[in-house]
Amino acid sequence: MFSGKTEELIRRLRRATFAKQRVEIFKPAIDKRYHEDNVVSHDSNSIRSTPVESSQSILLLCGDVDVVGIDEAQFFDSELVNVCNELANMGIRVIVAGLDMDYRGFPFGPIPALLATAEYVTKVHAICMVCGNLANHSHRLDNSNENLVLLGETETYQPLCRDCFYERNPLPYTGTSVRKT
Repeated sequence: MFSGKTEELIRRLRRATFAKQRVEIFKPAIDKRYHEDNVVSHDSNSIRSTPVESSQSILLLCGDVDVVGIDEAQFFDSELVNVCNELANMGIRVIVAGLDMDYRGFPFGPIPALLATAEYVTKVHAICMVCGNLANHSHRLDNSNENLVLLGETETYQPLCRDCFYERNPLPYTGTSVRKT
């Protein structure tokens, strides 16, 4: 969260458009935080997109394009990996943005498999809201809702570095807390 993933996706897709490439952008239909149709960054930059219910819909709707952009990929089903590979095998450049870990610190949705099969990976980081270091965790402020998917912004999540995250959450694999020495 708040690392600039969507901002970077929009930047890359706009560059492709400036280069006269045919671009199509998709986002999960459940993400209506900023706009029903557009992909919108936290900085309010936006680009037209097509909301879809499943990753297979991307294949059906992408048409004759050079570049496909996909935002909030963590919310898609595991079939997204096959969809992206099929598009790439057709010569289409695929640019995907998404969270690699959920609020608990576990790999999120299809992202681990996408990372493993991607030719290029750019990992961006937010700034920890506690100490100012690079943040790689999205800490959920209210854990009363245990649903894995909970759409929100600064009122729901805050970016934290590893140390600050594990001060607030037990280590996922051991059940212990990190102790600074």
